[in-house]
Amino acid sequence: MCPITGQPDFTEIRICYLLDIKMVESKSLKLYLFSFRNHGTFHEDCVNIIMKDLIKLMDPKYMEVTGIFTPRGGISIYPYTNYGRPDTWYEEMARQRLMNRTF
Repeated sequence: MCPITGQPDFTEIRICYLLDIKMVESKSLKLYLFSFRNHGTFHEDCVNIIMKDLIKLMDPKYMEVTGIFTPRGGISIYPYTNYGRPDTWYEEMARQRLMNRTF
């Protein structure tokens, strides 16, 4: 929900990751994402919160999260964030994917 107006926002969250040992069950992930239904925060914050929580839970090699939000006030916002495990090749991969990202 918009933290200013309280109006509902609708989005598609895309999560891509390269797991290491741990992964998240799809039903648990669905319930977690549903918890944002009444959460009043900005689009960019939602994407960052999801990313940080999943990194903490799974410790993946690489992860990217994209939010494809419906336009608000005629402006489309698609926040994107990615992560590569520090001091590995995946950190450089994250940097390269960010630099070559097309929207």
